Amino acid sequence: MKIKAQQEADCNEIEVTIKYGKMSRSVHRIIALLESVDIQIKCNNEDEEILINASDIFYAESVDKKTFIYLKNKVYQTDLRLYQLINELSHLGFVQVSKSCILNVNVLLSIKPLLNSRMEATLKNGEKILVNRNYINGIKQILKGDKKE
Repeated sequence: MKIKAQQEADCNEIEVTIKYGKMSRSVHRIIALLESVDIQIKCNNEDEEILINASDIFYAESVDKKTFIYLKNKVYQTDLRLYQLINELSHLGFVQVSKSCILNVNVLLSIKPLLNSRMEATLKNGEKILVNRNYINGIKQILKGDKKE
């Protein structure tokens, strides 16, 4: 992959052009990563609100009607519901892996089968997430490069 950056004094907005021979999983991931730079999720950190870049999110989980956003080393709470997050982030490589959890496949290190038709996803930060058997097809589609429209 070649990367070129060019500064133009009269340019008001960043423009990215991707040239490829054939659409592939890598191309989809690059596009999703670039799109995620502009998407931020409002979270709460004690008594202040902060904006988290979607690309920094490892996974989101709903516990006791509260939604938590997990980054590499930090956890924040958001007022958004899990279904709102998956609607906003699914095109960026986020997939639902259980009734209460969505996962960013861009931070997925490995995945292995477990008993009872479940899987265990290991993330780049070492955390392990269980993939419920009802959601395995969704994660398989994303890993194969199939886009869910």
